[in-house]
Amino acid sequence: MKERKARWFGGSTPGSRPAAIPVGARLLWSNPALWVSGNPEPGHVRTLELGNARLAVLGPCSASQQDLFRALSCPNLGAIAGSWAGSHTVVRTRGHGVVEVLADAAGASPLYTVNVPGGVVWGTSSLALSPLTGRSVDTEWLAAFLREKHAPAPGRSAWAGVKPVPAGSLLALDASGGASLSPWWTPVRRTLDDASAALRRALGEGVRARVEGAATTTDLAGMDSTTLALLAAQYGPVTGITLYPEGATHGGDLEYARALTVPHLDRAYFPLGVRHLPFTATDVPLPATDEPAPSTPVWSMFSAQLRLLAAAGSGCHLTGDGGDNLFLSAPIHLARLARTGHWLRMFGDAMDWARLRRQSPRPLISAAFRGDAARIGRTVRTRPIWLNVPVPAVAIPAGVDADAAFVASLRTVARSAYAEIQLADSLGVALHNPYFDGAVLDAVVSASAEQRFSARRYKPLLADTFADLLPEAHRKRAAKGVFVGDFHQGLRVNLRRVLGLADGRLASLGIINPEPLRATMHAAALGARTVWPPLLSALAAEAWLEAVEGAPGTEWKEPATAPAGAE
Repeated sequence: MKERKARWFGGSTPGSRPAAIPVGARLLWSNPALWVSGNPEPGHVRTLELGNARLAVLGPCSASQQDLFRALSCPNLGAIAGSWAGSHTVVRTRGHGVVEVLADAAGASPLYTVNVPGGVVWGTSSLALSPLTGRSVDTEWLAAFLREKHAPAPGRSAWAGVKPVPAGSLLALDASGGASLSPWWTPVRRTLDDASAALRRALGEGVRARVEGAATTTDLAGMDSTTLALLAAQYGPVTGITLYPEGATHGGDLEYARALTVPHLDRAYFPLGVRHLPFTATDVPLPATDEPAPSTPVWSMFSAQLRLLAAAGSGCHLTGDGGDNLFLSAPIHLARLARTGHWLRMFGDAMDWARLRRQSPRPLISAAFRGDAARIGRTVRTRPIWLNVPVPAVAIPAGVDADAAFVASLRTVARSAYAEIQLADSLGVALHNPYFDGAVLDAVVSASAEQRFSARRYKPLLADTFADLLPEAHRKRAAKGVFVGDFHQGLRVNLRRVLGLADGRLASLGIINPEPLRATMHAAALGARTVWPPLLSALAAEAWLEAVEGAPGTEWKEPATAPAGAE
């Protein structure tokens, strides 16, 4: 299958001459430059002009045409656009003086900036922007990623000189080349009923904005993906894809998928065999992405699924990614319970959590009394023995509010999930993760952490919000598949090939020591208890370096002013 041109968008500082635009991009307007690269999905690029004011909404968005008109002239862009469901970026300019770029609250549609002569260039792909700064990997970011992928180097991307725009920020660029950042989103507090209503609207409208008029497929497995499949089926035909072990005839996800009988929902099944084991070679080259994608170690399985979806003509594929992060968070609310004197609830929840995780409640209770919300329920892994360069210890600030810790964690995962979208896009599949939408995050975090959390019920906020939609068996289901055995088996079957990766590009850069990495691989292949996240990060980073090394970089040009809509 031919890899298609990546879809992304960006713009530059206002002025008489655009700073730079990518070759082959389509200009939506020329001053300030705003472009799209690749072929956007239908309805995912909307523009509006009135006098010298212009507005663009890029990405799936629930806003009506009347909403766009209101946003065109309102003083506070975030106050209007922040309530729109979907995953999108909003760009507004009034005259030639200032352009405003609104980054989404959850960071699922990440933004990056590069300083160039004449101003700033921004875009949704750090990989595409990287040629403007020499296309060099930021090895300090990469080392921090290998140390702990959920605690990346702050203010940096995987590419040297390409800086991330913080999620929930407004980027303002002026004609003098100046740039400023200001937060536009902060969590609000709602009653549990109001938070549930907000979640219902945000997720439902986010799904609608994606699936209307599209040939839709969804994952169909646990509660998260099942909810999306049922929401999507309200707007037309949808096919739910269930993955299962080859040879299995019943049990697990198969039983729950077969039990769904609702109008417009069809089911398809994808058997997983030895050829889909983690670390297995495939004839589909790993595409280049902004950063190492989480699914890189299972690319043989993921690429096969994507090809199946593309062959079936899927125009929109919904995944349940992000549901666990939203609805199965650690009991970070214990710090607030301790601070407010709710001792019985604090001790009870700590005991429940400890019993569920088969661990002592003492660390949880100690952290709660110290007020260290961000440390509660979080395992700080030791530095990988193969990491060969100095990396600061993972910083988990003490005393962080429970909601702030929750939001920061969700944003990190949402940003990394964008690389999954890029993988799918390269094979012709428009992949969407509605649980990472900013409006969904806003709804969930508006309920107090105490109300969101339960060690005795599985995802209570999601189950209660969609109680009328989900069958009782699905609402009460708590078990999830465990795939650790697949990783051990995949490493054992593919050990020779994986061992060769230890002497690859990371070793050449001096970032890792291959000997202890190989020893860890051998032990994991033999079935020894393995701390998988750092090992998978190392293997994903090695594969990513190979992919970006062999991929052609985005070409840029310094154009003459072009008319709006010109290629």
